[in-house]
Amino acid sequence: MPAISFKSVSKAYPAPRGPKGSTFMALDGVSLDIEQGEFFGLLGPNGAGKTTMISILAGLTRASSGQVSVLGSDVQTDYAAARRKLGVVPQELVFDPFFNVREALRIQSGYFGVKNNDDWIDELLHSLGLTDKANANMRQLSGGMKRRVLVAQALVHKPPVIVLDEPTAGVDVELRQTLWQFIAKLNKQGSTVLLTTHYLEEAEALCGRIAMLKTGNVVALAATSELLKAASSNVLRFKIDSELPKLLKDKARITGRIVQFPAHDAMEIEQYLAAVREAGLVAQDVEIRKADLEDVFLDVMNKKPDQAKEVMA
Repeated sequence: MPAISFKSVSKAYPAPRGPKGSTFMALDGVSLDIEQGEFFGLLGPNGAGKTTMISILAGLTRASSGQVSVLGSDVQTDYAAARRKLGVVPQELVFDPFFNVREALRIQSGYFGVKNNDDWIDELLHSLGLTDKANANMRQLSGGMKRRVLVAQALVHKPPVIVLDEPTAGVDVELRQTLWQFIAKLNKQGSTVLLTTHYLEEAEALCGRIAMLKTGNVVALAATSELLKAASSNVLRFKIDSELPKLLKDKARITGRIVQFPAHDAMEIEQYLAAVREAGLVAQDVEIRKADLEDVFLDVMNKKPDQAKEVMA
């Protein structure tokens, strides 16, 4: 039995523009299973449908068609059972300003009928670096500390399936390390983890399998190692102090002074470097590296729908 199952799930919204009665498909027949014990990544650009999938999974939004279940419990017809099996860390910082951290966790426990779980609450506080904030009012906490409390609230009823929707957005390095150590520990103990993130290095390091969404469709679904193997090239990386000519710029990925080109062989690398020299530019800190998940992601997102099927496994 899968931990999470999406079967031909679609979600239509009224189109913000266009003729009256027209619709926009946020999800278009999405099907995928996440097995028990997996650490699964769900990636895609803004507007791809990731949050819609999680909202349907958590019962916050109703699918237009299709079926979603958590460990066999349908999220619509058996909502209470499905929700008990799920711990969701939302993107937004949502909190009750009238309680301290420990009170918030006890109240959250009560929503699931869990009593006398102070030992587990203490473990959550310790594992997430919140012990010294246990009696602090939620309003007094920094954004990063509030994010930690959201994680603790999602885990307070010991759900077998954990959903993390952009959990490290806008937080410091210390929290990222603390969070991932704790979540990896729970995953090793058998918890299933579904992660959405824009930090692709996190997904590459943590996720055993990844699905990539684009305009409401799954355009890649495979083990992380298989996605990386499917990368078509190495990457030539260097720094420059001036702007590249348009012909080169159109082929490059540029971040500030850093320029990166996909390079299939030594001849192609030399051609790029020669073109840079001919443009009167000096390439600094030149290196050749293996393609990473960000390279694969950009490659998949730029492919046509029929080409994307090549990275489904």
